[in-house]
Amino acid sequence: MSKPIEIRNPWTGKFDYVIIPLPPKLIVQQCNRLRRAQRGWLQLGLEGRIEVLQQWKQAIISGRDKLLETLVNDTGRLSISQLEIDSFLSSIDRWCKLAPELLQESVKDTAISFIELQQTAVPYPLVGVISPWNFPLLLSTIDTIPALLAGCAVIVKPSEIAPRFTGPLLASINTVPILRDVLTFIEGAGETGAALIEYVDLVCFTGSVATGRKVAEAAAKRFIPAFLELGGKDPAIVLSSANLDLATSAILWGSVVNTGQSCLSIERIYVAESIFEKFVEQLLAKVQRLELAYPRLENGEIGPIIAERQAAIISDHLLDAVEQGAVVHCGGEVENYGGSWWCRPTVLTSVDHSMKVMTEETFGPIMPVMPFSTIEEAVNLANDSIYGLSAAVFASSETEALKVARQIDAGAISINDAGLTALMHEGEKNAFKFSGMGGSRMGPAALTRFMRKKAFLVKTKNISDPWWFDNMSGG
Repeated sequence: MSKPIEIRNPWTGKFDYVIIPLPPKLIVQQCNRLRRAQRGWLQLGLEGRIEVLQQWKQAIISGRDKLLETLVNDTGRLSISQLEIDSFLSSIDRWCKLAPELLQESVKDTAISFIELQQTAVPYPLVGVISPWNFPLLLSTIDTIPALLAGCAVIVKPSEIAPRFTGPLLASINTVPILRDVLTFIEGAGETGAALIEYVDLVCFTGSVATGRKVAEAAAKRFIPAFLELGGKDPAIVLSSANLDLATSAILWGSVVNTGQSCLSIERIYVAESIFEKFVEQLLAKVQRLELAYPRLENGEIGPIIAERQAAIISDHLLDAVEQGAVVHCGGEVENYGGSWWCRPTVLTSVDHSMKVMTEETFGPIMPVMPFSTIEEAVNLANDSIYGLSAAVFASSETEALKVARQIDAGAISINDAGLTALMHEGEKNAFKFSGMGGSRMGPAALTRFMRKKAFLVKTKNISDPWWFDNMSGG
């Protein structure tokens, strides 16, 4: 029997939940079961799969209160857990609406007049999803829903740091027998995720660069696709012409929403020298309005640090910065209340790229602000990173901002806003550098990447090809 894993509650600090990792033998059985059922799932047709997912949506709505309760226990936050559920339900509707057009087969003429191209695609039979703890529900389903609509079966291994939500989610799945046959969630830590890769046909992973490397290597050994969404150290560039009220509000939200526990958080802020002091002044004024969500969930906007190990990383980055001369204007430390870890929004100045807080992923509500003298310097600073997930640029005109944005090595860049990819999934984007690899999980590719394309080259006339050998006609 696998050794039980005790799970910490980020709100209380107590270990009040236990999961038992699925043994490798049972992982194989689950994968074989799902793979067998996938054939029927595909034969059900897209309309049938849409109907099943809509049934699941209704089951989730019916059990919403229990799902919310477990998400709150997993993360120690309320409003973002509510937003997670809403976004999840909306994504079901969005993909059900988009799928019919994206999955259409096509027939086209070709450059050769008597050859017709019939284009189709077939799904990978079994998709494995390994998801993180910062948005447990949303990031375990962001790949799952389009994969199901494509005709795949899916097995999900969520993070062992925030696993409680899978109970009510599985209960909702079990109310839809057809879906139960092709979708499941399994419990476990890194060993379970590693074992899962051995039995799926495609893997989606969201998490750290270190673990992502291991996933990529394991997938390569099996010659299966790996779609990786890894870390980020997203920069924001504020040009001298920017609207400071708008920029400070957007950057504050982009930096501290979900307590900064997001791969697309703004973690580096570069501001034109001429407006640097005013920017910091306005940012600090707005920071003062934010409160910790303690001792009640409803008390404020800043929730606890979900993963205990992340609290240590945030503390290390802050200490390193201060030791090297950074100035702390507010916040600046990880605090413990009743066993839970908290960090107030923190603004730092006198920072540079010798500090961890400017180069390593902090994953906390930390806002290091650094001045620049030229646009070239700002772009160089933004690109001075091993990461390239997303970014933000602020200027008085769209043209001015886009000119800078086009020079940034990142997959999604918000113009006069921040963190838009958290809310808008329409545009395709790829991660640059060590922030990931594989097809876009946004836009049409988020669905079509689960399909292998097939081309039927059909001869439409009973004639000899001009490139055949001569004198081959007749018996």
